[in-house]
Amino acid sequence: MNKPAVLYTLIVLMVVFWSGNYIAGKIALRELSPLLLAGMRIGMAGLMMLPVYFSSAQARPPMRGMLRLLALGVLGVTLNQVFFIVGLSRTSVAHAALIIGLTPILVLILAALRGLESITLRKAGGMLIALCGVGVLKAFEPAGTPATWFGDTFVFLASFCFALFTVFGKESTRQYSSVTVNTVAYVGGGLALLPVTVWEAGRHSLAHVGAGPWLAAIYMALFPSVIAYLIYYFALSHMAASRVAAFSYLQPVFAAAMGVTILHESLGAPVVAGGLVTLTGVYLAERG
Repeated sequence: MNKPAVLYTLIVLMVVFWSGNYIAGKIALRELSPLLLAGMRIGMAGLMMLPVYFSSAQARPPMRGMLRLLALGVLGVTLNQVFFIVGLSRTSVAHAALIIGLTPILVLILAALRGLESITLRKAGGMLIALCGVGVLKAFEPAGTPATWFGDTFVFLASFCFALFTVFGKESTRQYSSVTVNTVAYVGGGLALLPVTVWEAGRHSLAHVGAGPWLAAIYMALFPSVIAYLIYYFALSHMAASRVAAFSYLQPVFAAAMGVTILHESLGAPVVAGGLVTLTGVYLAERG
């Protein structure tokens, strides 16, 4: 068996699963409210992670460690997913994917504020270029597009929450396995959103929801939330983190292409130009 070929195939699948998350979200939001979809996705992902967690030989965290992981889960999963899905309901796939692509820069800034990273001139220049790309994206967007300031702001808040989760959860990730961290995060997030999920479900006629939105919600819970992260951590054990992270630049490209092909979203010159500038800035900031 060609192990490198298998590994790279898995990584490409991971990127495809994450890119498809934007499309599935748009389809599910046609008939499900953002809060209901967020609660369903997180809750189902938590249930799917439990068998993986209990079947693996993982050290169980003590009560204090469990509480810390739960708090991180509320930040990195609950708020992240609520903001992401609310934002996705009011913006385009391309905009959402590019804004999520800014996450490495937010992680770098937060890590620098905590004294964990140093901001070099090249990193600062990359950040400035990325921000200019976002400016191009917003300033020259024609009227009548599905992207709004409201939606883009909420997607940015989702990215910010995940950056906080990444920086403040680094110690916990080193102390416990990735399976433990993700399981507690999803289960804790699902429980935190359970009252809202039940309330939102009571306001919807779920029996009349079509098969498409249900399948899209299941996809969001299984493939990008569970399988993609398991592939990610598997790849990290066989490849340098920088090489795995390099594939993340394909996500906005794949997501935008899927948005055009499947959802028939328009991809104008401002999106293409802003996207290229933004991704260039993120690349320079990460490599600085």
